[in-house]
Amino acid sequence: MDIPLLNLSSVLNSRLVDRAGETIGRVDDLIVRLADGGYPPITGLKARIGHREVFVPADRVADVAPGKVKLAGEQVDLGKFERREGEVLLRHDLLGRRMINVVGARLVRADDLVLGRVEEWWRVVGIDTSFRSLVRRLMPRGLRRLSAVGPFLDWESVEPFVRHVPTARLRLGFGRLAKLHPAQLADLVEAASHEEGEEIIDAVRGDRELEADVFEELDPEHQIEFLRERSDEEAARILAAMEADDAADLLGDLDQERRDPLLRLLPWRQQRKIRTLMGYNPATAGGLMSPDFIALPESATVSEALEQLRQTDLPEETVTTILVGDNGLLRGVISVVMLLKHEPAAALADVASTPPLTLSPDDDLTEIAMHMADYDLTLAPVVDENGQVLGIVTVDDLLELMIPDDWRRRASALANE
Repeated sequence: MDIPLLNLSSVLNSRLVDRAGETIGRVDDLIVRLADGGYPPITGLKARIGHREVFVPADRVADVAPGKVKLAGEQVDLGKFERREGEVLLRHDLLGRRMINVVGARLVRADDLVLGRVEEWWRVVGIDTSFRSLVRRLMPRGLRRLSAVGPFLDWESVEPFVRHVPTARLRLGFGRLAKLHPAQLADLVEAASHEEGEEIIDAVRGDRELEADVFEELDPEHQIEFLRERSDEEAARILAAMEADDAADLLGDLDQERRDPLLRLLPWRQQRKIRTLMGYNPATAGGLMSPDFIALPESATVSEALEQLRQTDLPEETVTTILVGDNGLLRGVISVVMLLKHEPAAALADVASTPPLTLSPDDDLTEIAMHMADYDLTLAPVVDENGQVLGIVTVDDLLELMIPDDWRRRASALANE
């Protein structure tokens, strides 16, 4: 930024001087309001004059510089400092705490805050996450003032955690977090403390689908951790929005006394799907499969199949291939790409191909992986001994189950270094 910049650490503990330049106290903290968004302006100071903590409004401050803050007048209200609704103290509430770097989808620590003079007044414009900033905070006050502002993260690329602020009544910004992929949000939750993780989940709670997607991406340990503190009704609301196979996996990890009440609170259609899935070994095609897919009769046309794709709410990875057959029997498959290559009026019976591979519900992970790799498949139907379709296995679910837990921990650690 081509504007005057200051490090917060160079202002903290600075002399508070009157208009004549006489020292009357010390600057203890700077105050902002975050609710308005953008670069938050400094709205006042928390200062120490004698043994009193006092509030100095921004309109009583003439200048802010390293080591010295000058007042515009000679009088200061010596009433005891008290937080007002919505106020955030930069040193007390934000300095040294972790924030979300929305651009990089990772947690970062605000080892210093950067102030910039924008439109004739000082605002928070960024955070310094470098080791240099941590060293600067440990320097003697005189040397700290001489330290120049280095590279920093733009404030508009970060979201601070605010639940700990006693009077702020703020929430993490949903708008920017909603632009992240659910897997990125889940990675943030897993890398965060429990309180930080709860704050991230609370931020997306208004979007039921996104909240459910985040839960689906969490590892089982964190799923149980964050479901444990919710009422049965709240937990059931999350489970009802999840895909049936993911909900079945999560319920299977819960204690029996919690599992049954939650199941009974779910819509009956999902109950039936989940109970069926829970009857299979989780490490088999039956336990891994999703019961949600698109299946059309052989008499359906290419045009009807494409319209079905346009209207479906199923996840993209489950509709890359359409199953073709009558009365639940699998007769053929056709990919979305092949649909686009055929005339709209063509019947699926004429354009579908024989399934290159079908899985048995008892096939284990190794068999599934080898077969799908041999045939270069991203989706494989699961059928019973009579050829009835039970569900589908997608490659993303297979990979999710086969990735070792220590790989996940390593990836999470690398993402937040």
